[in-house]
Amino acid sequence: MESPVKYARSGDVHIAYRIIGDGPHDIVLIPGTLSHVELLWEVPTNDYLLKRLTSFARVIVFDKRGQGLSDRVAEQTIEERIGDVRVVMDAAGCRRATIYGWSEGGPMSLMFAATYPERTASLVLYGTFASMQSPPWSVTREQIDQFLGVMEKHWGEGALVRLNAPSRVKDQAVMQSFAKLEREAASPGSILALLRANFEIDARHQLSTIRVPTLVLHRAGDALVPVAAGRYLAEHIPGAKYAELPGEDHLVLDQETQALIADEIEEFITGTSHRPEPDRVLATVMFIDIVQSTEHAAAIGDERWRNVLRKYYEIVRKELASFRGREVSTVGDGVLATFDGPARAIRSACSMREKLLSVGLRVRVGLHTGECELIGNDVGGIAVHIASRVESAANPDELLVSSTVKDLVAGSGIQFGDRGTHSLKGVPGKWHLFVVRQFGSGRMSASLSKEC
Repeated sequence: MESPVKYARSGDVHIAYRIIGDGPHDIVLIPGTLSHVELLWEVPTNDYLLKRLTSFARVIVFDKRGQGLSDRVAEQTIEERIGDVRVVMDAAGCRRATIYGWSEGGPMSLMFAATYPERTASLVLYGTFASMQSPPWSVTREQIDQFLGVMEKHWGEGALVRLNAPSRVKDQAVMQSFAKLEREAASPGSILALLRANFEIDARHQLSTIRVPTLVLHRAGDALVPVAAGRYLAEHIPGAKYAELPGEDHLVLDQETQALIADEIEEFITGTSHRPEPDRVLATVMFIDIVQSTEHAAAIGDERWRNVLRKYYEIVRKELASFRGREVSTVGDGVLATFDGPARAIRSACSMREKLLSVGLRVRVGLHTGECELIGNDVGGIAVHIASRVESAANPDELLVSSTVKDLVAGSGIQFGDRGTHSLKGVPGKWHLFVVRQFGSGRMSASLSKEC
C-alpha cells in the first residue's frame, strides 16, 4: 500500500495525489468533507477498502485544493474542483475512470460525470445528495448555521465523528485519530467555507443528463444525510442501480460495511465479486485504551503526549510478546490484539495494567472469546464487536470479560466479580459481564492479585 505522493498542477494550484495498486480498472476517489492522501488512508477501515479496491483496480486518491498536502487556497469553486480531478487523471495517465464520490464529494462527482462523460467510465455514489436545501433533504439556513457552529467549535477535536458517527463518540481512540486528521487536513475556516458553498449547490437539474452507468449506495438509517436523498439520486439518474446498506452512522468506521461497499463496487465494475474467503479461528480478542486520553493529552501538550504514547506502546507490545498475543491494529491509543487462550489474555492484560499504572497511565480492557474471521492480518466478525463493547463498559483500571471468557478459564484460579447483564450496542441480546478480581495458586505477583 506504500506509494509516493505526487503533484499535478491545476492552474496555479498544486494538487497532491497518489496512485495505489495496478489493477486493470481505474478508480478515482473523491472524498467527503476532508482529505489527506496519507492520514485519511491510515484509518483501518479506509485501509481495508483500499486493499479491496486495489485487488481489481488502480486507485487514484487526491487532496482537494485547500486541504491535506495540496496548496492551501482560500477560495474555490466547484468548477475549479472538478478541473482538479481532470488534471489529476491526466497526470496519472488515466483516460477514463470510475468516479467514486461520497458525502460532500457527491455533488462534485455528479458534476464531473455530467461535464466529462468521455472521461467517466462509471459513477459510484455513497451517502450523498443532489441538494442540501431542496427536498428530500430540505436543510434550512438555520440548521446549517447550527451545524457549522458545532464544526467550528469542535474542529480538531474529532468534530467529524461527533456529527457523522455519533455511536463512536465515546471511543477515545477513534476520536483522537480523527482529531489529528482534522488538524492536519484543513483549518476550521477552510472547512466552513467549503460547507457554506456546498449548501448553495443544487445538482438536481444535472441528474437527467448523466448517461454513464451509475451505482448509488446509502445506509438505511443514515442520521446525517437521509436515505431519501440517496433514493432520489437513484430515481432521477437514468438507469442507476441502487443498494441500501444497514447502519445509522454516516461515516463508515466498521469493516463490515466497507466490505459490503467493496462487494457492490467490484460487482458493478467487473461483473463479479471476489471477497477473500476468510479463515475462521477461535480466539480471545482484547481491546485496551488509555482512560481520559484526550484530557491527558490536552493537559501535557503534544510533545509530552507523544512520549507517553511511545512508552504506552512499548509496554503493551512487550506484554503481548510475553504472553503470545498478536497485535492486530492500533488507532490513537487503542490497541486490538488476539490471543490463542483466554487465561493467557487475562494474565497479559493484568500485567499491562500493573506496568502502565507504574508510569502513571490508567487503562480499561475488554476481553471476549469467539470465532473470528482472519483476512490477511485483519480480524473481523461479531466476536471483535463484542470485545469492543465489553471494553467500552469497563470502568477505569478494570479488566472486564464476557461470560464466555469466564467459563473457559474455569479451574485456572482466576476469580471474578459479577457485573450483571448488559445491553451491548449493536450486539443482539443481553450479555453477562464479569470483572477480573484475583488469581489463585500464587501464579501472579501480589500486585496483580487485586481487582483488574
